[in-house]
Amino acid sequence: MNDKPNSSRLALLALAIMPLILLALTGAWIISSDPLRVFDSGAPPVEKLIFERLFLDENGINMKVRAEGSEPMTIAQIQVDDAYWRFTQTPSGSLPRLATANIVIPFPWVVGDAHTVVVVTNTGVTFERTIEVAVQTQSGSVGNLRAQATVGSFVGILPVMIGMLFFPLLMRLSANSMKFVLSLTLGMLAFLLMDVLEDAFELARATAPAFQGSAMVVLVAAIVCLGLVAFGRRNGAPTGLALATFIAFGIGVHNFGEGLAIGAAIATGATGLGAFLILGFAIHNVTEGVAIIAPVIRKKPNIPIFIALALLAGAPAIPGIWLGSYAIEPHWAALALSIGAGAILQVLWEVGALTLRGAGGFQKNLDWVFLGGFTFGVVFMFLTGILIKF
Repeated sequence: MNDKPNSSRLALLALAIMPLILLALTGAWIISSDPLRVFDSGAPPVEKLIFERLFLDENGINMKVRAEGSEPMTIAQIQVDDAYWRFTQTPSGSLPRLATANIVIPFPWVVGDAHTVVVVTNTGVTFERTIEVAVQTQSGSVGNLRAQATVGSFVGILPVMIGMLFFPLLMRLSANSMKFVLSLTLGMLAFLLMDVLEDAFELARATAPAFQGSAMVVLVAAIVCLGLVAFGRRNGAPTGLALATFIAFGIGVHNFGEGLAIGAAIATGATGLGAFLILGFAIHNVTEGVAIIAPVIRKKPNIPIFIALALLAGAPAIPGIWLGSYAIEPHWAALALSIGAGAILQVLWEVGALTLRGAGGFQKNLDWVFLGGFTFGVVFMFLTGILIKF
């Protein structure tokens, strides 16, 4: 009785294994015979070098580079400001495709000056990286981390909490006014989505081409969005506290990206705006608190829930500043921001559904109140965003 099911399983297993065996045999033949060898014209291999990280300290210029070429490449010489300098490479020797190396150049850089680093390979190909303003990269001392955490609290946590103080006012709103607030939230989130995607694509362009940065950003954002939608709707469409938590999470990843930008400004010395820059971020982020509490106005959550939501939305700015100031590698930063884009897209989906599925359905709710709120949210984020672009 059981022989027939067993034979069916064996047949299915054979059907699954046969294509894999054929693929393995084909791969072995391609590697052993190298069919493209007949087209070899004797030209040197294509070489490409990506500068993934660069920071300055008392030892000189420190770089992390990644080889991106068809064949292993060897770094033969390094110039700084048109002069050759000795350097230390770890690990030493040739770099296979996608391999990384840390390079230390004992160059006496000058604070505030611009310096140009040129890497020369053994085939004579050169790769250039310009240090626009030379400043020492922050050390990981407790004092520096504490100061950066204070900045992160002022640009992330505090403004979100200030925005939440509008809660008693929002509780008294009429149905139309509530729709305006929810559509304002949609406008803000739409702006944040574009902002995150712009930063993610910029970082993706700085990654090794083999990582396919732009495709990674789009696909990761789509996977995260669909995954969060599936998770959030496992018991029906999220509303109330569940939706507020999703909004806080999406805003939190966006604030992580803002933290990266502030940290990069610290690392490169582009902090001349000082307190004005911090104030700009604070004003820009106040409305995020309004967006978070909008879905829970009728629920009247307690103070610990407010605090937890504020921390979820604002606290990621702190690790963002820490990582940004110590030169996080671009592919990891792009991956983090693409996750944030997916989270914000999911929130847009859910808040839009909540706003438009009310009494009267889509046609009745898509009116001038909705359009006015959405437009106001976009315009407000745009105008306050002017303060923080540097």
